[in-house]
Amino acid sequence: MACANKLLSPIHFRPIPFSVQNSLLFAKVSHTHLNNEPFPPKTLSALTTDLIKSYFDKDSIQEAHTLFDEMSHRDVVTWTAMITGNISCNRHSHAWTMFYEMLRHGVRPNAFTVSAVLKACKGLNLVALSCGKLVHGLAIKIGTRGSSIYVDNALMDMYATCCDSMHDARTVFEDIVMKNAVSWTTLITGYTHRGDAYGGLRVFRQMFLEEGELSPFSFSIAVRACASIGSGILGKQVHAAVINHGFEPNLPVMNSILDMYCRCRLASEAKQLFCEMTKKDTITWNTLIAGFETLDSEESLCIFSQMVSEGFSPNCFTFTSVVAACANLAVLHCGQQLHGEIFRRGLDNNLVLSNALIDMYAKCGNVADSLKIFSEMPSTNLVSWTSMMIGYGAHGHGKEAVELFNEMVRSGIKPDKIVFMAVLSACSHAGLVDEGLRYFRLMTSYYNVAPDRDIYGCVVDLLGRAGRLKEAFQLIENMPFKPDESIWVSLLGACKAHKEPSMGKLVASRVLEMKSNRAGTYVLLSNIYAAEGNWDDFASLRKLMRGMRNKKEAGMSWIELKNQVYSFVVGDKSVSSNELVSEVLELLIMHMKDVGYGPDLDCFVHDLEDDTLIKT
Repeated sequence: MACANKLLSPIHFRPIPFSVQNSLLFAKVSHTHLNNEPFPPKTLSALTTDLIKSYFDKDSIQEAHTLFDEMSHRDVVTWTAMITGNISCNRHSHAWTMFYEMLRHGVRPNAFTVSAVLKACKGLNLVALSCGKLVHGLAIKIGTRGSSIYVDNALMDMYATCCDSMHDARTVFEDIVMKNAVSWTTLITGYTHRGDAYGGLRVFRQMFLEEGELSPFSFSIAVRACASIGSGILGKQVHAAVINHGFEPNLPVMNSILDMYCRCRLASEAKQLFCEMTKKDTITWNTLIAGFETLDSEESLCIFSQMVSEGFSPNCFTFTSVVAACANLAVLHCGQQLHGEIFRRGLDNNLVLSNALIDMYAKCGNVADSLKIFSEMPSTNLVSWTSMMIGYGAHGHGKEAVELFNEMVRSGIKPDKIVFMAVLSACSHAGLVDEGLRYFRLMTSYYNVAPDRDIYGCVVDLLGRAGRLKEAFQLIENMPFKPDESIWVSLLGACKAHKEPSMGKLVASRVLEMKSNRAGTYVLLSNIYAAEGNWDDFASLRKLMRGMRNKKEAGMSWIELKNQVYSFVVGDKSVSSNELVSEVLELLIMHMKDVGYGPDLDCFVHDLEDDTLIKT
């Protein structure tokens, strides 16, 4: 960027308004007449600097640079304003260039300049750390390092952001004689943001032991650290400290605690805190709704209704959570009502919300409406394409999912692991084995995406469903990492489905070696033994299962009738008494018989509660 004193092209230059010019002229003329006033007016340079700041505030970047180029005298305040202005507009490289030009013009930076340019260093990507170290050396040379808390905190933040470890940031922190609240918060944030929540909490504890200056920001970051490791116990301790030190009235802190309880799956504590909060804003409601979307989707919808009834206006974040709750419950009618409300409020072009609607309609069985939303979106991202592919795959439309994948690639979007999982799963459900294997090979050879356990699990499922059990077994054996239980159980289920007892015994031995604590795994194994008539091993497994604390969760189905969702398990008497539900179930059974479906009579499911065998 050229900083020479020359006017830019008048095509790109917006003339300074006459009122501003007159004000600047008046300040220059009257300055000599008002020296005896208690509050003399600002100098011309100071007024021009204020105008530059206002240009940056309005995103008028070109005008700010033009005015700066026209100035005959630029002091350190003006240069600093240009540096901070460019940073505020995310023009970090321009801010660094401005700093370089400032030094080249012989202007000595002050503490505010150094702390500002250190913020710019964080946005310089590959050269961020090297530039930061240069500024660190300059700060020592001019005496601002160690004498200005602003510079010390900015240095610590730069090292915490740009370095591979917290060592350098910690060194700067330990050298600070008079640490303030920003110092402690910066170090806690540095540890937490790099995934070391325990390191952040140790600093938080150290802050109390050394009687450091407390701030609501340090509590919020500490709460976030507890949430990231799912520690409700530590979160409760931080919550108690919040109350003891009088930060309970601070709404952002309480919102972060509410979020922590939800992320730690402490639903009752979250509801209790929400009810006790004297102040609530939209973020409070959104936090609870989003939390219960995963904890209890039905309750999430109830909280949403309460939010609207109390006069709070839902936004895109609110609707994204409640639409996801509808997807979890597969309540199409409720989802359609929300879609109508989204359209009425003019939020239908929101990208994240549209992605949530695609997922909701697909999970509710209406993939046609998913495609309609996808086709009408003004802009799409990777999540949009992935959601649509998953929807196709879940409904057995493997060819459409593959075509969508190819269309996405042609549009210039690079697929990631989630996309490959979606297309592999779609191929698996549609029986497109060779097509799926081709994409698995392209994943590494062409797209340079390394497959993980989940990807290998998809390929094992793909081969297993097609009966290519030996290939699936060899794939597991040659995996670059140790297979987990779910991969072996997937192949075990395929052995049972394709009646391959010899392969099933081999896979069963691998499963038993893992000493699983999942009841469902032993149920599957015992059913295989029962189908073979191997009652000794069957009895041994059932005896083992009796000593387990957890039991296999019963398979559940649900149906929506007249805005009411009915869920039921096998032999559920409460549902059979409902005539409407019974009629639909009889209709489904009739359709199943028409397409040739017959129940699997080769295995028995043993009921552990009453020691009876129930033929399925």
